[in-house]
Amino acid sequence: MNGKYLYFAVAALLGALCSFVSLLPFLLVTSIYLTVLTKYKRFRKPELFVVLVIFAVFFLAGERSETNNKSAIPEAHANFILEYSQDPKIDGDLLQVQAVDKQFKEKLLIRYKLKSLEEKTALHNKSFYSCLCKVSGTMKKPSIAKNPNSFDYRRYLATKEIYWIVEIQENPLQHCYTLNPSPLVAIKQLRFTGIRFLEKNFPPEMASLSAALIFGDRNMLDPELLGDYQKTGIVHLLAISGLHVSLLIGMVFYIGIRCGLTRQFMTNFLLIMLPVYVILTGGSPSVIRAALMIFLVLLTVKWKSRIKLLPIDAISLGFILFLLFTPLVIFDIGFQLSFSVSFAIILSAPHILKKYQENGTRMLVTSTAAQLAALPLLLYHFFEVSMVGILANLLYIPLFSFVYLPGLYILFFIQLLFGKTPQILIDLLLKIINLSNQLIDFLANFSFGRFIPGKPNMIMLIIYLLLIVALFLIWEAGAYSKKRLHLVGLAVMLLTFQSCWNWLNPYGDVTMIDVGQGDSILIHLPHGKGNYLIDTGGTIGFGEEKWSQRTKPFEVGRDVVVPYLKGKGITRIDKLILTHGDMDHIGGAISILTELEVKQILLPSVTEPSETERTIIQMAKKQGIPVVHVSAGDHWKRNESEFFVLSPEENFSGERNSGSIAFIAHIGGVNWFFGGDLDQDGEAKIIKEFPNLKVDVLKAGHHGSKTSSAEDFIQQIKPQVALISAGEKNRFGHPHQEVLNRLNDTKTIIYRTDLQGAITYRFSHGNGTFSTYLP
Repeated sequence: MNGKYLYFAVAALLGALCSFVSLLPFLLVTSIYLTVLTKYKRFRKPELFVVLVIFAVFFLAGERSETNNKSAIPEAHANFILEYSQDPKIDGDLLQVQAVDKQFKEKLLIRYKLKSLEEKTALHNKSFYSCLCKVSGTMKKPSIAKNPNSFDYRRYLATKEIYWIVEIQENPLQHCYTLNPSPLVAIKQLRFTGIRFLEKNFPPEMASLSAALIFGDRNMLDPELLGDYQKTGIVHLLAISGLHVSLLIGMVFYIGIRCGLTRQFMTNFLLIMLPVYVILTGGSPSVIRAALMIFLVLLTVKWKSRIKLLPIDAISLGFILFLLFTPLVIFDIGFQLSFSVSFAIILSAPHILKKYQENGTRMLVTSTAAQLAALPLLLYHFFEVSMVGILANLLYIPLFSFVYLPGLYILFFIQLLFGKTPQILIDLLLKIINLSNQLIDFLANFSFGRFIPGKPNMIMLIIYLLLIVALFLIWEAGAYSKKRLHLVGLAVMLLTFQSCWNWLNPYGDVTMIDVGQGDSILIHLPHGKGNYLIDTGGTIGFGEEKWSQRTKPFEVGRDVVVPYLKGKGITRIDKLILTHGDMDHIGGAISILTELEVKQILLPSVTEPSETERTIIQMAKKQGIPVVHVSAGDHWKRNESEFFVLSPEENFSGERNSGSIAFIAHIGGVNWFFGGDLDQDGEAKIIKEFPNLKVDVLKAGHHGSKTSSAEDFIQQIKPQVALISAGEKNRFGHPHQEVLNRLNDTKTIIYRTDLQGAITYRFSHGNGTFSTYLP
């Protein structure tokens, strides 16, 4: 059976996908797979039977996980007896920690708002393990995605078998008594102590990197630095992966042999220590995958006369065992990337890597193979891939392998054994870390190398997979006359087919993005002929003490609008229309200008711009982006779509909402009215100047506030549809009932982001339909 475990792993994957994703399509794929095994791989009946059994086992395991993936705790439950199961995460004044409720045997996520800096410091240094605690709190469902391409926190936690967030008002360790620690808890306690030891004895830059590489904890890393690693495609180096585990196991094995211990003893020792190491490093999918592989390889070394296992067999068996015991891990991006990249490298090694003898070339080829394998997954989850990732891997893999890993381990043990580390060694490593961080910041902001075709759908994922498999097959094939041409052609197809579809797509859309209490509307014309973004939403900050501020607070532009646009493959905004200077309309513009290419900014012609408007103007000037101050009478046209500005008058000097840019547009065969936060006085001026104005779709002013959408205005324009952008359970009470009554009186269909999420009008050739992201 050597070399055939891969086919069993594929059967396991197909069984899980049939259960978790879609039954009929993957049943069809499975039937094709069985045909290929029979016809081309010459599988006999016993082997096919094993494939079918594995498929059935994993299908049933997936069905069982899906059936049981729900909470058993009553919604009104308020009193809990908890045993904390992970280290707490403290960010600003928010403490989060996972716990198991002893009554229902169910995992919960506990949240507590810290009340003082002293309490924060005390809980930061306090272990939560070996405690049984009584707490009272309110259970809340995790938030859901309300826009396409948004992160669905509820679904994410459900894959971790967590269904409730419990918000408590008292210190989570206030009513506790101590338990006798189990071996598992003792190892977790050791991990917590080690991380705090690093934090106490080394500079922050070194301590955070050491915690990530030694204990698998990235919570201490600066969020901006973590983002830079992700953008450049080398964030995997900050996770304990197969490379790290292999190097560490190799070092331990070599040291043991040099100390006079037998190979048999060291093999047994490592077999015992591997599970301990997995727990000590946080048990991430990449660590478990690497440990499973090494465990299986060590078993073959121990019983070499009875077991023979190829590397592809080891990873295939590791995949099967991992997925069998934790089926929901199939949704984990770390699991997906770890196995896909490892499979690609192992499969390509005998046929592709052996062709290249020079070390530098082999590293380049390995990095390219890894990037190809990760490409579809990175696009699906993050909507973009850094094309400088191959270069970054060439630079940073040796740095991590030969400098960071051994260096940080050595300094950690020196400090542990002698209580003091030579300052010259700390300064040297700190200088290397700072230089590499500066380089990664430069590479992350190298916009020319970013590939953003959008989030691929299932058909596109299949096309990506087929193209990548074809590339690998031709790459490993023997030399023939058109090989290079075929490789280049496939590479071009791989990097252009989705972008070409975006350009050929005959559909356009107008989408009111759910940005909470704010406004942001995208107008996307067919065939990519124009992208106009009306407002960007914004997060209103409140004065907080420094200790209570989050390291990377939620920001609507960066965390909602930009992912939505990138998920659609939009990297260029032709006109950024900022209706007025309120933060909830333009606060996200800074992120838009940072992340995307903006061709032109439209601002209202007012005598007193807000401070945020002035900041945007300065930033636009630095980037060479034209800023146009528009007023009534301005207009533009793009193919069949027309836009005409109705207000404000030039050099408007009144109240800010009254000075909002208000314009009508003819898009997709429909007449639209967009008015920012235009108030009733502004509406009255418009209907007085344009007495014959009729509108099909109204973007209700000021989030449905009673200060806008006056009765006279509604009665004259008689909209068929009204769009209201308001935050869920917002403190202003938007939309007001008076406005809803006025719209209902004219039989206007009302769509609300607070209830229905993003609202989209999809059109082609003058016809279209409305849909909502939430039912």
